[in-house]
Amino acid sequence: MTDRTVRRRRRALFLFFFLNGIVMSSWVTRTPDIRDHLGVSTGQMGLVLFGLSVGSMAGILCSGRFVSGFGTRPVTALATLLVIASVVIIGVGSALASAPLVTAGLCVFGTGIGSGEVAINVDGADVERITGTAVLPTLHGCFSLGTVIGGLAGMAATAASFPAHWHLAAVAVAATAIFTYAIGAVPARTGISAAPPASDTAQRSRPQVWRDRRLLLIGAIVLAMALAEGAANDWLPLLMVDGHGLDAAAGSLVYVGFAAAMTLGRFSGTFFLNRYGRATVVRASAISGAIGLSLVIFSDNAVVAAAAVLFWGLGASLGFPVALSAAGDSGPDQTARVSLVATIGYIAFLVGPPALGFLGDHYGLRSAMVVVLAFVTMAVFVAPAAGTRARVPDSVRL
Repeated sequence: MTDRTVRRRRRALFLFFFLNGIVMSSWVTRTPDIRDHLGVSTGQMGLVLFGLSVGSMAGILCSGRFVSGFGTRPVTALATLLVIASVVIIGVGSALASAPLVTAGLCVFGTGIGSGEVAINVDGADVERITGTAVLPTLHGCFSLGTVIGGLAGMAATAASFPAHWHLAAVAVAATAIFTYAIGAVPARTGISAAPPASDTAQRSRPQVWRDRRLLLIGAIVLAMALAEGAANDWLPLLMVDGHGLDAAAGSLVYVGFAAAMTLGRFSGTFFLNRYGRATVVRASAISGAIGLSLVIFSDNAVVAAAAVLFWGLGASLGFPVALSAAGDSGPDQTARVSLVATIGYIAFLVGPPALGFLGDHYGLRSAMVVVLAFVTMAVFVAPAAGTRARVPDSVRL
């Protein structure tokens, strides 16, 4: 591939992550309004969010096989179209005050995000292999940038009492334009596995990645950091409204601060990875996340809690993409390794929303976040499994 082709491909991957970030934050910033419009409790909202978790898990479980069979391009295209369709479904459900329809829309959204997650990350890992540079942190940084822009728009729409369904309809139109522009730059056949060995003996001799102890530890890092990121995406505006007494617009603003911290961490991640290595960066990220979560949970000062969200966001920013990058170059069969680690991470999205909603109903959302804090603290100790990416001279970077 020529340098120009690689740059165009990388730009397209940036746009797909950016698109998903806009859609995600557009939903998140409107959760207080949609919850009130649906007339559901915190626990019932957890069940609504369970649709997102189920869809995400279904998408992630199917994606690895589809990528191996058809390549990343058709999977990315289908996944993005599902994301766009889901925004429309959620908007209609909000307009009709139908919790089942919103749940169904979130399930479609989760399926699109989950299936696209593996495909786009496999493509990103392939670009890393071609260029010799860390690309995944910047890719995920584009997701976070999308959440900042979408979050600001959502905050403005909330403050102006703009109907959520019309807001989501506008997001669907913008996402369609991005998809139409970017899909042509994704090459065909990336991620397709070679034909399986003919004999049963050869089939049995193929490496089974789930038995790789280091890979499972990398999966544990993803589990913890995905839970930290997912908890904020699912609950942060409501956590600040219900747990710290802020109004809906201020809760959305705090979420934008979280997204901005995620963006800063991911766009600066390549510098720190090249300078200090993956294990050190993952450990520092987990420590920052633990500090932020502790202050949000245990501080009774709303200003301190809101400021601590910045530490939470910085901490959650690099764990997921760096662990996926480590999985991608941890051994043969890159697609299977990225798929396995991403699947482990999506367990957090499957279990997290209803579990935190249940705990929030009984003990309050602040107390429920202690579970997230425990997992992030665990990541501090297993960070060495992420390994170290060798430094790359500036002269070989695109």
